[in-house]
Amino acid sequence: MDFTLLAFLGFAVLTVMSAVAVISVRNPVHAALFLVLTFFTVACTWILAGAEFLGVALILVYVGAVMVLFLFVVMMLDIDVAPLREGYVRYLPVGLLVAVVMLAEMLTLIGIRSRVTPFAPDVAEAAGVSNTAWVAHRLFTDYLLPFEVAALILTVAVIAAVMLTLRRREGAKHQSPGAQSRVQAKDRFRLVRMQAEPPRTTQAPPADGEAPDGEGKA
Repeated sequence: MDFTLLAFLGFAVLTVMSAVAVISVRNPVHAALFLVLTFFTVACTWILAGAEFLGVALILVYVGAVMVLFLFVVMMLDIDVAPLREGYVRYLPVGLLVAVVMLAEMLTLIGIRSRVTPFAPDVAEAAGVSNTAWVAHRLFTDYLLPFEVAALILTVAVIAAVMLTLRRREGAKHQSPGAQSRVQAKDRFRLVRMQAEPPRTTQAPPADGEAPDGEGKA
């Protein structure tokens, strides 16, 4: 068993452990940090297998964009838990642990790519093109139909999410752009004629020991 296979097994074990930690920890910030570690470890396995473009894309898209969105959602949640409001020091141990593991994985990849052969032969180099060009050519030629089906499924998922968000709920207020565009000036206000009434005078309450008005004194 060579060092490359040992590194691959180590990355696989870390991926499973961090994925289990995502669904097992109670703190949402810790779950987001472990999800970052999961994405990064999967990217390391892809780079180890010779798919550098997929690994870099996973880090840039998911770790750099999707996880930022997840953290915004976590911060926008109305979680009434006092320890969550104590500051970033609470999350420092988990953050340092994730950073140390990611640094160790990067050093392992650097050692593998510089000293030993990859885990699998690089098909892109055998074809005489770059990894990005090879992935694009295979994706839009041999796997064009699955790619279009995946795009259609994602589009349906986006439409379903929008429809679930905009569905009518009892007691919720919604804007109707069509009704707003059809409104006229006469519908914006209404004149009401009211009969004028004389102002009512209020009398101060009698002080202690004094008789109210209209009553004789003894």
